[in-house]
Amino acid sequence: MTAEPYLESEPLPEFRSEFIDGRMLPVSAVSHNHARLVKKMLLALDQQLEGTGCEAEASDLPLSSQRHLIYVYPDIVVTFGPPQYLDNRRDTLLDATLIVEVLSPSTKNFDRGEKFLFYRSLPSFSEYLLLSQDSMRAEHHFGRADKSWIFREFSDPADTIELKSVGCRLPLASLYSQVDFSVPV
Repeated sequence: MTAEPYLESEPLPEFRSEFIDGRMLPVSAVSHNHARLVKKMLLALDQQLEGTGCEAEASDLPLSSQRHLIYVYPDIVVTFGPPQYLDNRRDTLLDATLIVEVLSPSTKNFDRGEKFLFYRSLPSFSEYLLLSQDSMRAEHHFGRADKSWIFREFSDPADTIELKSVGCRLPLASLYSQVDFSVPV
């Protein structure tokens, strides 16, 4: 499959899918914990980004890496400045400064590996935050000017995650305040 049929079919409301390696792959449903983490993260970012020129959005628009010819739905994308769109389409983003993914059992390896590789091809991408939904744990990757990445893990409720690329500080306990770890993911 080429990207054109994918882009023509994606606005249909019946389902969402990602386009990877010439294949359309369905996006799986999310758990309640997943939805709670996305909501808490989006609210915290939105509040702190007010008036900064950055904008946080949930996974309503696909993000494309043209170098790898993929179209994926990150859980949260933060852009700095006006969003960049694919070929005057206002429904496909081409860049992000910060990307947040909530790890799911079926996608966690892809999110940590190949998807992170795809994201690193975006021009202004400099920060990646992965949130576990089955324990209080955040994996934070911060890109440096020399193209190396710094990794930090947060698991103490007293931890605060500093997102330098967008100037936000997120208390871990606050992000996880509504997550129920007794519910299977």
